[in-house]
Amino acid sequence: MSGAPSSGAPPVADAVNQADQADQADTAVYLYGVARGLDPSELRGASGVAGAPVRGVVAGGLTALVSTVRLAEYGEAALRANLEDLAWLEATARAHHDIVDRAAHAAPTAPVRIATIYQDDARVAEVLGAQAERFRSVLDRLTGRTEWGVKAWADPSALDAPDTHSGGGLAPSAEPPTGPPASARSGSGSGSEASRLGAEPSAGAGTAYLLRRQREGPRCQGAGRRAAEHAGTVHEDLAGLAVAARRHAPQDPRLSGRSGTQVLNAAYLLDDERVDDFLAAARSAGERLAGVEVEVTGPWPPYSFIGEDT
Repeated sequence: MSGAPSSGAPPVADAVNQADQADQADTAVYLYGVARGLDPSELRGASGVAGAPVRGVVAGGLTALVSTVRLAEYGEAALRANLEDLAWLEATARAHHDIVDRAAHAAPTAPVRIATIYQDDARVAEVLGAQAERFRSVLDRLTGRTEWGVKAWADPSALDAPDTHSGGGLAPSAEPPTGPPASARSGSGSGSEASRLGAEPSAGAGTAYLLRRQREGPRCQGAGRRAAEHAGTVHEDLAGLAVAARRHAPQDPRLSGRSGTQVLNAAYLLDDERVDDFLAAARSAGERLAGVEVEVTGPWPPYSFIGEDT
């Protein structure tokens, strides 16, 4: 016999190829960053966004750090919705950072923005080849440098306080809490009775309250201005120690979890040998500004300094 008759089913190899094509149609490639001189073994066992394994795509002497992701979560329409989901955004940003940070500890690495998506590895390699000179220029600029973040919050109670320090800063208030006395709130105390009888109210009640409120308006505005001015001075001092600096918009309170007024949110690109001086200057700023808390974070991969204009 020459063999069993054909059942009409496609060969196994063709079936596998069709399955692969269908799977690829549902996926894309997530890019974390681009490294130079990275040992591929540094990525072994690394898991990125959505728990996806991380691999390197090499072209032009550069290595792109990538994962395969599902379009159901990372396609254009899905991303529009997911980027509004703070829990999803936080988890994705953390996974993104972990991969960039892991690579940056092993080789110069330029991070890219969160949720940068390409069609496949071939397209990533094409981008690496076409933009190799730009990536190399960015990596040259970032080598031996890290990003440090500085945030400053003004305590609301300090913002309500008068400025009695000759050397600046926000002094704690010695006044009692403001607000009308109980009689004025209830309308049944001596002030109300005096009005009913046609007499002038006591200056120690409603009148004093109104005068106090008139004083507080400009005072609070002035305290807010002083806090912003102090933050601007801190930024200028720290920027003088940095290769580059950028001020960002105030952070969403839902992300920071802080109740104070954020008066500074900035990033600084530092040469490694200037880090100690920078930290000392930031610490000194926090100590001399009453009512303003200064927080320093880092070192970070230089997310804020990967644009062409930095």
